[in-house]
Amino acid sequence: MILSGLEIRKRLGTDIQIDPFREEQLNPNSYNLRLHNELMVYDEEVLDMKRPNRHRRLTIPEDGYVMQPHVLHLGRTIERTETHNFVPMLEGRSSIGRLGLFVHVTAGFGDVGFCGYWTLEMFAVQPIRIYPNVPICQIFYHTIEGEFTEYRSGKYQDNRDIQPSLLFHEWDESNQDQTPNESD
Repeated sequence: MILSGLEIRKRLGTDIQIDPFREEQLNPNSYNLRLHNELMVYDEEVLDMKRPNRHRRLTIPEDGYVMQPHVLHLGRTIERTETHNFVPMLEGRSSIGRLGLFVHVTAGFGDVGFCGYWTLEMFAVQPIRIYPNVPICQIFYHTIEGEFTEYRSGKYQDNRDIQPSLLFHEWDESNQDQTPNESD
């Protein structure tokens, strides 16, 4: 089951934290999250799963930034969220998708217990001008059944910034031919 907007508001400060929270961003069954003014792009032509990849930061000016197709931009939400006893999920807003902007290419499925800013994996179908502070995606909450352990991974938990892939941490450095040793 998905929580209604009224239930999201009711659970604020206990099972759900959204900081900052603005009433006008609350929807019937979700909450809109806004785009921060910083982006990150990789500088590598070929990305390597087993190693850190060079990247650089960009600032989105108030008059906008034109994203080009075939370039992955990592962004983050302005809002920091914390969720207990529910599974947070992130999806792009339909108005954004109708402009050809994929906001969360994959991994929109959050973990119960996640605390931090959401890193957005943004990809444009055609050139598009984006702006800071725009409500870009929505968070919604599923109930969870059965016993569970809250997310505690050190890779992304309690982040304070855009997070590039940290998959390389999962590879056992003594044998780079092995498969990753975690499931995140």
